[in-house]
Amino acid sequence: MLNATCLPAQFYDRDVVEVARELLGMKLVRSADGIRQEGIIVETEAYKGESDLACHARSGKTSRNAVMYGPPGRAYIYFTYGRHWMLNCVCQGEGLPAAVLIRAIHPTVGLEEIAARRKGRPPSQWADGPAKLCQAFRIDGGLNGINLTDPLGPLYFSKSIPPEAASVIATPRIGINYAPEPWLSMPWRFYIDSDGFQR
Repeated sequence: MLNATCLPAQFYDRDVVEVARELLGMKLVRSADGIRQEGIIVETEAYKGESDLACHARSGKTSRNAVMYGPPGRAYIYFTYGRHWMLNCVCQGEGLPAAVLIRAIHPTVGLEEIAARRKGRPPSQWADGPAKLCQAFRIDGGLNGINLTDPLGPLYFSKSIPPEAASVIATPRIGINYAPEPWLSMPWRFYIDSDGFQR
């Protein structure tokens, strides 16, 4: 029986800022080698197409960002700083490059596996950053481009209980000092204030 809670393509086929906000409280589900891991999304950032000078698509389509130009509901996973993987979900319509960066997760299932992959760190630091969560959940470039709307796939997002509106905080995005205004100050980073796992 298929998992009816897997987020459908229609969820992603909307304005990327709206999707980034509504992904808070949803579950990330990862299955690999018979091991299932889950976690609640507690921090996101929106990147909105070629006009957004903080977005990877600001210079047009390349081999690196090509997935962003594809259909919504795909995973855009890229390598950065020569050592870290970052997980994004593609949003808006095909040919309109936009994506949500998943910045932090509160792990809930598969904690033994996550603890082994984040050895020596306390639980609050297992997935409190975009590179950390990729390490904790075994997410790398081999998953780039996969369909996040397939509940039988190795990675997808699932419906869950949304956070209370009062607990959601919006701020400018992090680590984009290369971007000029107004993009530098766009309040397109969202996090759940009551959760200790976001940065």
